[in-house]
Amino acid sequence: MFTIIDRYIIGKFLKTFFFMTAIIMVLTMVFDLADKLNDFIQAGASANEIIFEYFFNFMLLYANMFSSLIIFISVIWFTSRMAQDTEIIPIWNSGRTFGRFVRPYMIAATILMLLALALNHFIVPRANKVRLAFEEEYYWQNMQVDDYHAEFPGEQVVYFSNYTSESGIVNDFVVEQWNEQGEIVSILKAKTAKNEPGSNTWKISSFFERKVGEPQDEIIVGTTKDTTFSFSIDEMATRANVAEAMSYFELKEFIQREKDKGSKRVPTYEVVLYERTSLPFSTYILTIIGIAVASRKKRGGIGINIAIGIGIIFIYIFAMKVTSVAAMNVGFPSYIAVWVPNVLFGVIAYLLYRNVQR
Repeated sequence: MFTIIDRYIIGKFLKTFFFMTAIIMVLTMVFDLADKLNDFIQAGASANEIIFEYFFNFMLLYANMFSSLIIFISVIWFTSRMAQDTEIIPIWNSGRTFGRFVRPYMIAATILMLLALALNHFIVPRANKVRLAFEEEYYWQNMQVDDYHAEFPGEQVVYFSNYTSESGIVNDFVVEQWNEQGEIVSILKAKTAKNEPGSNTWKISSFFERKVGEPQDEIIVGTTKDTTFSFSIDEMATRANVAEAMSYFELKEFIQREKDKGSKRVPTYEVVLYERTSLPFSTYILTIIGIAVASRKKRGGIGINIAIGIGIIFIYIFAMKVTSVAAMNVGFPSYIAVWVPNVLFGVIAYLLYRNVQR
């Protein structure tokens, strides 16, 4: 059963969070607009496309991305105001334990955490599909891939020297077919290759094909040829942020395909997947730290609490970056890397919680 104080704190928490989110997103949009608007207009984007396909989804992405940190600042802000206005001391003097005082905070944090989980895994990826498609058409420059090498399911190994999205042509294209015993079955080399959009059909030119067999190999040389493979150029030429547009189940399948290919980007995609869960759960930890920092009236007022909060945020972000880089570059397990900051700051939250209780 919620008391008047519970409803008051929950209301303060949620109102402050959504107000701060709106302010930060408007400022972020203004800076992004100033940077990109001219490029959008020159590329021929309409006002309706800019507003609803780009900026609406842009704000949804970043509001959710920074939600945990905005929650932290919100807790410090309104709790400091309550402490400065001497609203917290009467609550404690009424016989409430610190744990009971924290309960409405955790209820509000749970609401926001569940909302962030749904947004991270399902809603924001769909919004990103629209935003990234807009950027692909009106903002991004020509994409280029150099020195590509990957293994595809079915014992196929693919190489090429370079590819540009503007021409759609792959140069120095090589496809090797191996068997399960590790013996090469065939090799195809082509000077150029082009994939028909949305299909696995390819047109190769100036090609040489060798099929290994007994008693002698079969060699085919030709000028042009239409053929099919088990892959498309979309699987090979992907931008680094392609995972942003995939829901939980799509991203899991994508990561498995990349593992089968031996892609070096697998840790990057795994970090994206696991952060979608770890960041919302940091809401609890940052909320407790925020309460511990701001619930005592300080001589410096709200300003000193905000300064302490910003310092903690920078340390938390630094810890996230260090562990993410370790996962992507030195082989540190991704699922551990994304949870290490939460574990470390969870210990800090517990110590602060015990200290405030005294």
